[in-house]
Amino acid sequence: MPPMKRRDLLLQLVPAMGAASALAQTPALPQVLSKPIPSSGEQIPVVGLGTWITFNVGNDAAARAQSAEVIRQFLAAGGKLIDSSPMYGSSQGVIGEGLQKLQAQSRVFSAEKVWTSSDGAAQIESSRKLWQMPRFDLLQVHNLLAWEKQLPLLQAMKAAGQLRYVGITTSEGRRHSEFEQLMRNQRIDFVQLSYNLLDRESEQRLLPLARERGIAVLVNRPFREGALLRQLQRHPLPAWAAEIDCTGWAQVALKFVVSHPAVTCAIPATSNAAHLRENMGAARGRLPDAALRHRMADDVAKL
Repeated sequence: MPPMKRRDLLLQLVPAMGAASALAQTPALPQVLSKPIPSSGEQIPVVGLGTWITFNVGNDAAARAQSAEVIRQFLAAGGKLIDSSPMYGSSQGVIGEGLQKLQAQSRVFSAEKVWTSSDGAAQIESSRKLWQMPRFDLLQVHNLLAWEKQLPLLQAMKAAGQLRYVGITTSEGRRHSEFEQLMRNQRIDFVQLSYNLLDRESEQRLLPLARERGIAVLVNRPFREGALLRQLQRHPLPAWAAEIDCTGWAQVALKFVVSHPAVTCAIPATSNAAHLRENMGAARGRLPDAALRHRMADDVAKL
């Protein structure tokens, strides 16, 4: 081929240089907010993905593909922790299929539960196969079911290197007294509990105790399974929402939760990719300080 003339070379280079310049000037997204797991220092993003109800889609191929797309967008937005349970119907298999389709097993912090009064080890192995993971990062005794039997199993698995973290869960304010005693007396890395703008009982004892004991906190039901958002969306977004970079009520609700000093990660559940993207917006930008948190709770209580 004849040598390229200088003029022709410049004609090809100028558009490419302009595109590179425009790309360099495009503002980067704010960094995903993360918090450390107290027992290890490992950082995890403050917004995770729950799967209660939303991923229980059975063999519906379209719904399973939609769930895989939610996982894809979750990971693309900087998310990491996905939570499920044997109690959640087909959710575990839907997660596993989605992760396999995306070849994303190594990018996920897997949070699973044991929920049986019989053979916990067999149930955990069944769950692992459904997730198609070599091992789980976190296993939790779901709603304290048979914790006397299952918690020692999880602690033994961690000691043997088969598990990274051990936890317990509760929801809707159940068995808080017993939950508190286990937090005080057992070797656990995580607790999972309910907390949102209206359900704030855990602020009294459980959240302060988690900080005192160095226990990570996952928050379920940050939207009251959607009921809180349906109520809030009847009202205009307050002016103070802009102070914490919120564009919708879902982000307001999530930023209230994850800004609590004891909370490590909130796990809203969704099967809607648009809702997922809005939720992940709460993992970026400014968080409310203590004064604004107080105002948020007061204003929402009046609505």
